[in-house]
Amino acid sequence: MLSSAKTDGKSDMEENADSPHNMVTLKRSLSLWKLVLYGVGTMLGAGIYVLISKIAGSAGMYAPLAFLVSAIIVSFSALSYAELSSRLPVSAGEVAYVNAAFHRKSLSILMGIAVLTTGIVSAATISRGFAGYLNEFIEIQSVWSITILVLSVGVLAALGVDAAVGVVVAITFVELAGVVFVIVGGAGELISAPRQLSELVPPFDPGVMITIVSGSFLAFYAFIGFEDMVNMAEEVRDVEKTLPKAIILALVITTTLYLLVALVAVLTLPMEKLINSQAPFTDIVRHHGLIPAWLISLISLVAVLNGVMVQVVMASRVLYGMGRQGFAPKILGAVHLRTQTPLWATGVTTVTVLVLALGFPIESLARGTSFVMLCVFIMVNAALIKLKRNANPSQTAGVQYPLYIPVLGVILSALLLLMECLRFTGWYD
Repeated sequence: MLSSAKTDGKSDMEENADSPHNMVTLKRSLSLWKLVLYGVGTMLGAGIYVLISKIAGSAGMYAPLAFLVSAIIVSFSALSYAELSSRLPVSAGEVAYVNAAFHRKSLSILMGIAVLTTGIVSAATISRGFAGYLNEFIEIQSVWSITILVLSVGVLAALGVDAAVGVVVAITFVELAGVVFVIVGGAGELISAPRQLSELVPPFDPGVMITIVSGSFLAFYAFIGFEDMVNMAEEVRDVEKTLPKAIILALVITTTLYLLVALVAVLTLPMEKLINSQAPFTDIVRHHGLIPAWLISLISLVAVLNGVMVQVVMASRVLYGMGRQGFAPKILGAVHLRTQTPLWATGVTTVTVLVLALGFPIESLARGTSFVMLCVFIMVNAALIKLKRNANPSQTAGVQYPLYIPVLGVILSALLLLMECLRFTGWYD
């Protein structure tokens, strides 16, 4: 049965649609906590299960601090997203935000491509992490495990939003269980953490601060996911109130879990072993013996699957939104009559994810995603600044924050981006 729920009135694209597929709308079925779990699921799967060892390789014992720095930087942009999603609750949200603020089609298209890139590259990054955990069970070439994973996710995402998000929500509970097992197993290390503050708190030394910032840039990838939530706007109930609350709740929950897991990781495993681990959660649990190592490996596999699923769904919705808003070929905005999903957009997304996952190493993909996402955050915050200064009465928000929130969002994102550019150019090691 087709859903009749829409935002106020039809968009220009819907009014001008000349195909039955373009008259079908997405189904509004997502509640507050389903959306929160969707956001938590993608952030957990994208970051902590796959990249904790890589972040430790950049920041060492200061990995928890790297997560904290990233969380602070991300929080300002998250609040900007919350307000903007209340003003303009549509798919391809970032595209709509920039278009409403600057009214430049070329800039809006560039923003859409950037957001699409982060979703696709992020899905490819997580897919590569799948092979490491799978090898705990069976020896299989990564090319085959990645291919099976990505194609399976693509098919599920095409079946319908209830099926895809239902799987994401169910898997999120499994992910949370895995994180809890790691934290509970490392309770002894957490209790002893105050006695090891000298190892966890850095000296005021420029070189040390630079390593923490480098780790923060990589840890930033672990927070990518809350912005995916805005691209589900046309499938959320009472979207103007639900979406802002969901973004903030998802970020608070995830930040708390990241800090606890990072502390357990650096206090449990010798740093060299942690840095070189291909399945870090498995190695941590194996050390504590709280549960069988195979169980956390299985949970980790499921978590990675969840991360890929969310990114594929998000990227396909961005393509769909761009097609509907006239920033991409119309066929990408077509919704299938039976599944009520954008099949063309989902297919293009799935194939592109597979190509990238098979062609690039995980750390390069993660850093590339973080780089592009910081550029997106800068533009989104700038768009909110412009909209606030213009005070357009037709774009009122259900939630509003002070002007300094998006201003700090621009400044902090730009500083982190600058530091990574300097690292990339070899200005510092």
